[in-house]
Amino acid sequence: MQESGPTADVLVIGAGMAGLVAAAELQRAGCRVLVFDKGGGVGGRLASRRIGGATFDHGAQFFTARTSRFAALVEDGRRASVIEEWHHGSAGRSDGYARWRGHPAMTSVAKHLARGLGIMLDTRIVALRASRHHWSAETATGDVHSARAVVLTPPVPQSLAILEAGAVALEPEIRSRLEGIGYERCLAVMAVLSGRSRLGPPGGLAPDDGPIAWIADNQLKGISAEPAVTIHASHAFSLEHWERDRQESGRRLLDAANDWLGAEVRAFHVHGWLYSKPLQVDESPCAMVTHGPPLVLAGDAFAGTRVEGAALSGWAAAAAVLAIES
Repeated sequence: MQESGPTADVLVIGAGMAGLVAAAELQRAGCRVLVFDKGGGVGGRLASRRIGGATFDHGAQFFTARTSRFAALVEDGRRASVIEEWHHGSAGRSDGYARWRGHPAMTSVAKHLARGLGIMLDTRIVALRASRHHWSAETATGDVHSARAVVLTPPVPQSLAILEAGAVALEPEIRSRLEGIGYERCLAVMAVLSGRSRLGPPGGLAPDDGPIAWIADNQLKGISAEPAVTIHASHAFSLEHWERDRQESGRRLLDAANDWLGAEVRAFHVHGWLYSKPLQVDESPCAMVTHGPPLVLAGDAFAGTRVEGAALSGWAAAAAVLAIES
């Protein structure tokens, strides 16, 4: 292993919503922050993809703002033209909360939050090791980065694997809490259509039963120049078909969605979200694993399953680190 710089005050692992807001908060407080993500772009489940001239939101479909702090973040994104209101309510039933989407797509929100942050993409952290005063993070290529504190934001099973690889001992109560957090799986189909779908405004529907949990018309939603639908399978269907041929599973979901499609499927792609949504949410907004040196876990498994919950958890993690560092 070879240590490479720069050494930071805080390492943030994961560039999804929780990691990005935590990193920005820590940087505003004067910390030198370095963010790592194993993917080729920021955002995590704030995910968008193109197939030809079609654009898809294939992860999180929208978000609401139920707290003043997250509402301020949404307003900042709206002023920067990276967030737009999609609609109010769901399936025609208004609950008083606007549904917000990224503009032109969900990844725009993450890219906006990532501005000014030091981020290393395509960098997978495989192990964390603690010494008396700092943490060392080892990458898949053998590089090592060190800092006085770490904020760990991947899905909890992945975070536990990183800690186990570095032989980090957890208190039994904390280990039990974290090991009890499970996740839904989700197969997501992105289909390019030959014409408009039969979905009506605003372009999103959550069926009451069956293999489909969600279907959205990305053109009607306002993000795709061409007719394109996103289909999210239910957890039960996704679990049953996870190890099966993805194209065959995608065709099954398209057959189930036939009444809403209304047009020929020109092409489709299937993506699997192994950690789509937490099945349980921890009682705390973040999990302080160790105080010396500080290690905090954050994400939507702590402050709520929504995008807003991930942001609130990221802010809580940053506050926990700053409280110890001050």
